[in-house]
Amino acid sequence: MPYQKAELEKWDKEYVWHPFTQMKAYRQSNPLIIERGEGSYLYDVEGNKYLDGYASLWVNVHGHNDPELNTALHIQVEKLAHSTLLGSANVPSILLAKKLAEITPDSLSKVFYSDTGSAAVEIALKIAYQYWQNLDSVKYKNKSKFISLNEAYHGDTIGAVSVGGMDLFHRIFKPLLFERIPTPSPYTYRMEGFETEEQASAYCIHQLEKLLQNKGEEVAGLIIEPLVQGAAGIITHPPGFLKQVERLCKAYGVLLICDEVAVGFGRTGTLFACEQEDVVPDIMCVGKGITGGYMPLAATLTTEQIFNAFLAHPDENKTFFHGHTYTGNQLACAVALRNIELIEERELIRSVKEKAKVFKRYLLKLYELPNVGDIRQRGLMAGIEVVKDRQTKSVFEDKKVMGDIILAARQKGLIIRELGPVVTMMPILSMTDEELKRMVEIVYESIKEVIARYKVS
Repeated sequence: MPYQKAELEKWDKEYVWHPFTQMKAYRQSNPLIIERGEGSYLYDVEGNKYLDGYASLWVNVHGHNDPELNTALHIQVEKLAHSTLLGSANVPSILLAKKLAEITPDSLSKVFYSDTGSAAVEIALKIAYQYWQNLDSVKYKNKSKFISLNEAYHGDTIGAVSVGGMDLFHRIFKPLLFERIPTPSPYTYRMEGFETEEQASAYCIHQLEKLLQNKGEEVAGLIIEPLVQGAAGIITHPPGFLKQVERLCKAYGVLLICDEVAVGFGRTGTLFACEQEDVVPDIMCVGKGITGGYMPLAATLTTEQIFNAFLAHPDENKTFFHGHTYTGNQLACAVALRNIELIEERELIRSVKEKAKVFKRYLLKLYELPNVGDIRQRGLMAGIEVVKDRQTKSVFEDKKVMGDIILAARQKGLIIRELGPVVTMMPILSMTDEELKRMVEIVYESIKEVIARYKVS
């Protein structure tokens, strides 16, 4: 290593502004500085080894430093790193678009590239709004609003924040945002007055239908994370909820936008989460795992019907005026294509389904801890809600509790993160059963150790 840790730490704290990080606290911490990765593990600049229990922010699929993905990247970089997609094409973006159209739910056949999940959502919102205006700007002049669930998170750009429902992240930007129409989320663990998740789901669907009856003519689209609200704390939706949302969108003439950025590419046990309820969205956003954790890339897919509404003579001004400098970047598209091929060749989806059953058995042991209130899991994603009192479901007032749990896990060789009172586990999809077991053991030990420190039973 050409630089010492002390130098890197000094420069990190002096020059780097970290995302979703209170820098005052960070500058007083001993930061983790990652240097390399191999398989399911990350290594810091001092050579310490950590199980990557967060899949490097939910993106890693086949493990770090995968030879096949490395080769795909090397082959492409020796040909060309980037040329614009504005008015011209390139080979990897064409091949990847064809592949995405083949593997996504039926009728999604048009691919618009971007570089982040937030951008993919921003594009989806703009397409949905302009679609109605292109069809008939007089008849649909009021179709300018979007519905999203309570506690929704769809990214950090202004449009994506506008359809967000997480007060902590979004309230400061309220004066900048367009109007969002909220609808209840089936967060069963925190909903009062319902004995079963079916009852909670039925209530939320009833409220959504009332909303659409009253305001459907004003709504351009409804956006939802299928099956799981990730950043909200791994809120898993009851079976059938998504299908009912699709039914209502069709009935009231509202475009259904499925945000698969966090849940796509095998994370929930199918290639795309909406497949589990045979839902075909009008627009789908994908990102994160699309390149296997190698390159920034995202895509917004839509139907031929929506695409055709943008076809016109240039003077009609129906063109979709949106794009990024690195739209359809060759390096990112080449590695994404190989990633998808490897998912198929390695039968990763079958493997994830099997591992999810094993993961569930390991997770249930956490209920032995009296301060574990709820365990939510779908495929290889899990959220452990830590409470001060299991009966009342009250959470710790001191936010340091959760941070200390994460730090304790790191000291034991596991990288994870918290979302409010929830410990999230997002293993690399290729992790072995033994690695999954060790991850849960460390979480168990860390929660137990920290709670004991705070003298709470």
